[in-house]
Amino acid sequence: MYKNRQVNMKEAMYYKKADNGTVQCHLCPHHCRIALGQVGTCRVRQNIDGKLYTANYGRVSSWGMDPIEKKPLYHFYPGRQIFSVGSFGCNFRCKFCQNWQIAQLTEIPTQEVSTRHLVEVAKKQEGNLGIAYTYNEPTIWYEFVIESARLARQEGLKNVLITNGFIEKEPLLEILPYIDAMNIDVKAFNQDFYKDLASGRLSPVKKTVEEAQASCHVEITTLIIPGMNDGDEAIEALARWLSSLRKDIPLHLTRYFPNYKLDIPPTSVEKIKKARDIAMKHLEYVYIGNVIEEHGNNTYCPTCGKPVIKRTGYRIQVLIENKKCLNCGETISVVKE
Repeated sequence: MYKNRQVNMKEAMYYKKADNGTVQCHLCPHHCRIALGQVGTCRVRQNIDGKLYTANYGRVSSWGMDPIEKKPLYHFYPGRQIFSVGSFGCNFRCKFCQNWQIAQLTEIPTQEVSTRHLVEVAKKQEGNLGIAYTYNEPTIWYEFVIESARLARQEGLKNVLITNGFIEKEPLLEILPYIDAMNIDVKAFNQDFYKDLASGRLSPVKKTVEEAQASCHVEITTLIIPGMNDGDEAIEALARWLSSLRKDIPLHLTRYFPNYKLDIPPTSVEKIKKARDIAMKHLEYVYIGNVIEEHGNNTYCPTCGKPVIKRTGYRIQVLIENKKCLNCGETISVVKE
């Protein structure tokens, strides 16, 4: 596997050698024990001659400019554009994966890019805020992402991770000083869901959210899937847990549509709106995605209820001055110039 790419491979971080040439990866909580010639769950970390290598180092599958709201990040430099970049591979097996063509496959077209070239391209984009590592799971592109993030920080660019949050504490703490914002996908507030539909675990994701929100700007996304994670109690438990960390963590509840290996009918608009109402009992900022709906897309002052950021698609109107509501003067939890 990946024989044609070995010249581009880089020795991986966070692994230990074991018996009989095997290695054990410690980048994510899977802790894959990988035999000679084999790959881990993510399919991009391979044991070659008793050393662990990363097969996607410097391999870019897609890049381009995006509105920051598309990540989605609604409280991080609203209205700005950011250069988005991704590779391939993932340490989850989500049956509903929306980017399965690059996240779940490995033999896909890529271009070889150095960290320096990535940063230079990002710097040349007009009005660019920084670099968003997205599309596939960036934490399994760890070596390239952390090197790029360090360089981008030196060049005055912001770094954003769009991630499932399934990473061990030590590598997370090493990269966090270079990360300005994260959108963390909490797929459900239910361990059985993670096991059956994503081949992962909830507990490590919760720990990532807890660590990250104390270090950088964090927003949360949950795809609401009918009959899977849409129960009123589950939504309330998620919102209550987030509010125990911070009531001003933005939560994005996104409407599901059939994709990859899951073909149940789409989530109803009524269900998404109800989920938002439940979450709003505990959180100050809750949004709905994949639905064009004014109240679920605008940001409202948690004190007076007036709109402080209006969104019509990706057209953004910011009604905040010095991070304060223009109507009542309440401080709005937003990162902006």
